[in-house]
Amino acid sequence: MMKEKILLHACCAVCMAYPVDLLKENYEPVVFFYNPNIYPEEEYLRRRDELISYCECKNYKYIIGEYDTEKWKSYISGLEKEPEKGLRCNKCFDFRLLAAAQKAVGEGIKIFTTTLSVSPHKVSKNIFEAGRKAADAYGIKFLEQDFKKQNGFLKTMQIAKENNFYRQQYCGCEYSIRKNTVLTEKTD
Repeated sequence: MMKEKILLHACCAVCMAYPVDLLKENYEPVVFFYNPNIYPEEEYLRRRDELISYCECKNYKYIIGEYDTEKWKSYISGLEKEPEKGLRCNKCFDFRLLAAAQKAVGEGIKIFTTTLSVSPHKVSKNIFEAGRKAADAYGIKFLEQDFKKQNGFLKTMQIAKENNFYRQQYCGCEYSIRKNTVLTEKTD
């Protein structure tokens, strides 16, 4: 029996590893890497390339979205000084999940979700609100799955360690970089 396709918006290989495995039980996941918020470009490329490598190793279908940082900056303009988990992050969720919903429709996929909820540093309620708005805007469904539940974050960290994934020390945008952020740390 053919499983329904689901578009999985992913921010990096670390956060994608467990959710994509979990979704495979009931769906045919298509990974969508869309993160024009990531700064600097070298960081973006590192996260993108690691995700591609893992998807190819595991034979997961994937799509790479456009890297248009200026469009993202324009969308969140005025919120640069917001704290983490604040209004800037919510706008960023809106921006990326609208793009995910649009991509799902373009690919003929009727349901989508995101790996963003695997992080204990993000407010899942806000992510789900952005997902519902995006789904409504494009007439499709958003799967509200809090991937950090049932030890999801620990499971994704274990997969990251087993695969020696690069583990970033900040969310992604230049406004989330802390003074002592190290950009080259491995998970081991």
